[in-house]
Amino acid sequence: MPEHVSVQQQIEHGLLQLSLAIDPIQVERLNGYLSLLQKWNQTYNLTALRDPAQMLTHHLLDSLSIVRPLLTQCPAAQTVLDVGTGAGLPGVVLAVMCPQLSLTCVDAVGKKVAFVNQVSLSLGLKNLKAHHGRVEAMSGQFDVIVSRAFSSLGDFVKCTLTLAHPQTRWLAMKAQVSDQEMGDLSNLADVFHVEPLQVPGLDAQRCIVWMKSLNTP
Repeated sequence: MPEHVSVQQQIEHGLLQLSLAIDPIQVERLNGYLSLLQKWNQTYNLTALRDPAQMLTHHLLDSLSIVRPLLTQCPAAQTVLDVGTGAGLPGVVLAVMCPQLSLTCVDAVGKKVAFVNQVSLSLGLKNLKAHHGRVEAMSGQFDVIVSRAFSSLGDFVKCTLTLAHPQTRWLAMKAQVSDQEMGDLSNLADVFHVEPLQVPGLDAQRCIVWMKSLNTP
């Protein structure tokens, strides 16, 4: 895309490619989130990526790519937990795009949780909160539990089992998934769908591994 195209226009183009509606307020918030991420990253090293263009594709558009799949697979969902959220990915993006959902982002690194809380305050995201600590120590139950390159599938499900109810869906964003990873899940959860993702501007393999409780029909 030509260099003179603004970040806002690039976001709008990405939304179109992902078949997502262009809402001016949401676009403004996504743009604001990128600006905050770039600003905070200079001091707090929230992400290894420094290039604004890479932050747009590798972080923002990558997170946007799961919005439609999430709403399609889990139309009745109300609560979402983002495990190992880091700089708020994909939790912040989901909170912007899905105001009907209540998003909780958890991370063991205090500066990352502080950043997500600041984003929530700065962008007026009343449906977004961040929790500092280990996910294993959390309580409550969530309709959807999300991770983005957090850990192996087995570890992801194992450390969140107590936060799931019988209808909970796990959504793991992965580059690719190995047979060994799938095998490690045999006594923990059922993989019912592996969904390929096409991220605008990102020439890399991406997919969602969808999982549900072994006791769910």
